[in-house]
Amino acid sequence: MSNTKRIFLSPPHMCGEELKYITEAFEINYIAPGGPIVEAFEREWSEMTGIPYSLAVSTGTAAMHLALREVGVGPGDEIIASTLTFIGSVSPAVFLGATPFFIDSDYSTWNMDTALLEEELKYCARHGRLPKAVVVTDLYGQCADMDRINQICAPYNIPVISDSAEAAGSTYKGKHAGALAKIAVYSFNGNKIITTSGGGMLSSHDEKLLAHARYLANQARDPVPHYEHREIGYNYRMSSILAAIGRGQLKVLQQRVNQKRKIFETYFSLLHHLDGIEFMPEASYGRSNRWLTVVLIDPSRFGTDREKIRLALEAENIESRPVWKPMHLQPLFRGCRIRGGKVSEDLFTRGLCLPSGTALSDSDIERIVNIIIKCRR
Repeated sequence: MSNTKRIFLSPPHMCGEELKYITEAFEINYIAPGGPIVEAFEREWSEMTGIPYSLAVSTGTAAMHLALREVGVGPGDEIIASTLTFIGSVSPAVFLGATPFFIDSDYSTWNMDTALLEEELKYCARHGRLPKAVVVTDLYGQCADMDRINQICAPYNIPVISDSAEAAGSTYKGKHAGALAKIAVYSFNGNKIITTSGGGMLSSHDEKLLAHARYLANQARDPVPHYEHREIGYNYRMSSILAAIGRGQLKVLQQRVNQKRKIFETYFSLLHHLDGIEFMPEASYGRSNRWLTVVLIDPSRFGTDREKIRLALEAENIESRPVWKPMHLQPLFRGCRIRGGKVSEDLFTRGLCLPSGTALSDSDIERIVNIIIKCRR
C-alpha cells in the first residue's frame, strides 16, 4: 500500500457556509428534528428544483420508502425498477411486502430502456397484473427520459417515482432532475454531490401527498396534545444540524456541478484517445451533474480489465469502484423477473467509477491517469 494520502471516490466537500447555519441552530437552541432550519432547507430545495413541496428526511432510502407507501404499494404488489441502480431504489418495496421486477439499461444513456419498459407494461396488461409503480433511476447524475417514461405509463395510470438520489443539480430538458415524476427522491449521503452527512429529500407537486408523507415521517402522530396514532409511521425526520449543513451545501451546488463536469472533461481529454476506453455518454436531452466519472474498459483492446485497474489504483491508495451490480444479479433478488439484462451486465463487468471528488486537483487526476496507462502497458 502506498504511503501517499488516500484519494477517495467521492468524499464530502465543505464550503464554510455550513458553519454559519450550524451556529444559528445552536444560538436558537433548535437542534432537534424539524423546526425553522429544516423548514428553510425544504423551502430552499423546492425553490432550486422547481418542485413546490419538499420533505427533508433521515436518508434517501427513507424518502423512497415514503414515496412507495404514498402511491399505495403494499403486500403482494409488484413494482418495476431499473436494474442498474443502488439497492436503496428497491429495498423499500420489500419493506412494504412488494416484489420488484427489473428493466435493463440501454447503451445510449445507461438508464432504463424505455422500449423494454413499454414491452413489459404491455405484457403485464395482457396478463391482468400491472405494477403499482415504476421506479426510475437517474444513474450517476444522468436523467432518465422522463417524457417517454411518463408517456408509456400514463395509459395504465401507473405512477412514476424518480430515484434522483445521484442527480442533484442535473437537468432534463431544462427542468431539474425529478421534476417530471409524481414523486422524486434525493440523497444527501456523504458521497453525494452535496451532503448533509446523511439525509434525503422527498419532493412532489402534490401538496396533499407530501403532507401525508410528512405525517408518516413524524411517527404518524395525530395533531392532539397527547401522543395518539391511527397509522403506522416512522421516525424519519431530519435533524436541524443536518439541515443546517444542507443549507450551506446548497449555496455551492452549481459550483459543484461545474467542478464535477470539469473533472470529467479532464479525464476525457487524457484518456479518450486510448483504444479500449469509453466514457459514460451524456444524453442529448439533459445536462448531467457527472456525479461520478465512469469508464468502460474493453480488455481485448485495452490490454487489461477493469478489476486489474481497480487493484492497481488501490495499491496506490486510490479508491475506485465497479459500476453498480445490477439488482437482478443480487442474491437477494434471485428469482425476480428481468426484461433484458445483458446491457447492465456488460456495464457492470467493464465499468469502473473513477475518483470524482470536487476537491480533486489536476495533479491528482494526472496521477490516476498515469496508473491506468501503466496498466495498459
